[in-house]
Amino acid sequence: MRITQCIIISLILCFSCQPSPPAPPAVVGPVPNEHQLAWQELEYYGFLQFNMNTFIDQEWSYGDTPAEKFNPTELDIRQWTRVAKEAGMKGLIITAKHHDGFCLWPSEHTDYSVKNSPWKEGKGDVIKELAEACKEYGLKMGVYLSPWDRNHPDYGKEEYLTYYRGQLRELLSNYGDIFEVWFDGANGGDGYYGGASEMRKVDKQGYYDWPTTIALVRELQPQAIIFSDAGPDCRWVGNEHGYAYDTTWSPLLRDEVYGGMMEYADEYSAGQENGTHWVPAEADVSTRPGWYYHEDQDAKVKSLQQLLDIYYLSVGQNANLLLNFPVDRRGLIHENDVAQVMKLKEQLERDFATNLAFQKSVTATQVRGGAETYQASNVTDDDSQTHWATDDGITEASFTIDFGEPTSFNRLLIQEPIAFGQRVKQFSVEAEVNGVWISLSRNATIGYKRILRFPRTEASRIRINIEDAKACPLISNVEVFDVPKVEE
Repeated sequence: MRITQCIIISLILCFSCQPSPPAPPAVVGPVPNEHQLAWQELEYYGFLQFNMNTFIDQEWSYGDTPAEKFNPTELDIRQWTRVAKEAGMKGLIITAKHHDGFCLWPSEHTDYSVKNSPWKEGKGDVIKELAEACKEYGLKMGVYLSPWDRNHPDYGKEEYLTYYRGQLRELLSNYGDIFEVWFDGANGGDGYYGGASEMRKVDKQGYYDWPTTIALVRELQPQAIIFSDAGPDCRWVGNEHGYAYDTTWSPLLRDEVYGGMMEYADEYSAGQENGTHWVPAEADVSTRPGWYYHEDQDAKVKSLQQLLDIYYLSVGQNANLLLNFPVDRRGLIHENDVAQVMKLKEQLERDFATNLAFQKSVTATQVRGGAETYQASNVTDDDSQTHWATDDGITEASFTIDFGEPTSFNRLLIQEPIAFGQRVKQFSVEAEVNGVWISLSRNATIGYKRILRFPRTEASRIRINIEDAKACPLISNVEVFDVPKVEE
């Protein structure tokens, strides 16, 4: 009996001496909400520019073109969604109204819409058909409603805001779930304005009373991500090339920014390390030089290499990619554009076909509390819910992936678990070649996803060095690939 009691007491003492698991890392800075996390995971979706501009060969029409000019001959919205789905896109955002004020749905607030066009004898509704087609193909739908309206007589007056919100209410109430609402900063200038044909400038920062409009979006589509220079949920990347930057922070000094501010691209487009709100970047670019269809650009669709560069410099640099289709006058995505996005899809499938780092052995210079929960092998387990972490106060650390044999590769994908905030400020990548460590890359931020390209290298091991971070670094995923040569 005494022996049994001694054994029990010994076991109790043994377990009581076991170190308690370390506390989870604290959140650092602003973090994404659940809707922003879901949006970030979309990564790649399409833009549709198809409006009055399409039929008069312009980019920004004046607002005085008769509604009768809108008359597609073979409009097939299911073709748009089929192309997007097959291209690997997760959704489509349509320009429901551009700066000229013409509406692709039969708005009750204006006569300047499809209801006064010859298409379907004025009975058509592009937005409704797109909503139905997106649902059929499992795509998300977003809408762009230009704040500027070169047709409306009240633009520049307070009455216009009531009109604008009335249209927004129609779009957000009648077409199902909307995943993104897109506002731009092109506001004010010359226009038709109901026949006044004059210049009207507005105070871009104050005129629109954005808090009231944002509240309307939250009321009608609480899950929707709102895009503009200032967000509040995602922001313009600051150029129309589709590129993010080596330093791309998701945090933004949001309260300093407003739509259309002249210094935005230079000072805010890359985000800020000390940003106060989580406002990740969206990189927008067109398949052609123009955003709208122009026949003389049929031979100017971006090459596969150009599209690949755009993908790697957007999705691969902590931004979502919004790729525009200039729908043609037939009402179709032109066959040249279709061919190129399909090439992109096929090449990306080849690029990321085999993850050479999956379940490979990983060691680290430091592990949080020495605990299995934060072990280095979490970066190669293909589980987004696990991550490697260091102790608090440790902002420089390395981990090494051992391939077990000489392995050729030329791409590296790395991710932070952004629910804990964006932390890494600088990192580098090295490869062990014939027993010697050589440098492959040295970069700034990581964020949701970073994809590095470098010359094909054969190495037994690869080492990622976190050289600086806002707090203890967390890495959730690393993948390594050997990408074949691009063939146009």
